Amino acid sequence: MGRSPLILQGLNPFPIAVLVSGSGTNLQAILDDVHGHDGITVDVVVANRPDAPALRRAEATGVETAVFDARDYADRAERDRAMAGYLKDRGVRLVVLAGYMHLLDPMFLAEFPNAVINVHPALLPAFPGANPVRDQVAYGVKVSGITVHFVDDGVDTGAIILQEAVTLPPTRNEEEILTVLHRTEHQLLPRAIRLFARGGIRVDPDDPRYVHIDEGVLSDHG
Repeated sequence: MGRSPLILQGLNPFPIAVLVSGSGTNLQAILDDVHGHDGITVDVVVANRPDAPALRRAEATGVETAVFDARDYADRAERDRAMAGYLKDRGVRLVVLAGYMHLLDPMFLAEFPNAVINVHPALLPAFPGANPVRDQVAYGVKVSGITVHFVDDGVDTGAIILQEAVTLPPTRNEEEILTVLHRTEHQLLPRAIRLFARGGIRVDPDDPRYVHIDEGVLSDHG
């Protein structure tokens, strides 16, 4: 998908970057449901390791890719500075973490204020961190969910944008549970991107923990 159809529709391009580390199922949902629609383009997919399978998904769609491996820099902060500069130079307006398994340096976040979002397979603030499904299985929860939130300098502590509860199947198998959660992830993350691109997400100036959502911006587009 190129940018010419967007120009023909008279829409202002809204370039986003997607950061990945793994297989890229959330990236695929973004490529399928968001990229090339209503002015939104995945300008680049960035991975923290060159063997991330998600990169192949981007390349198959004709989306440019880049790798910022921490081993190529003095430290992670230097890597994040380089990555932020690269994305700023490309004019990226929203950074989406889709299975990106590194914390971002506060300097990176300062370059994209309230413009870095993440999806997490739990109803935050419950079960933050790198192993939320395992933690939920160990706790025996029967209702989980998906959270899309802004990224701050904590671990899954940013202001919540969208949440949806998911009743878990009667299994303790992590892969089966994750498969069920992915179905909602693949709907909620693209929806959050569309809301952001159309100005339907606003952080309350008096309470930065509260995010106002205007679903009306999607009413003409489904």
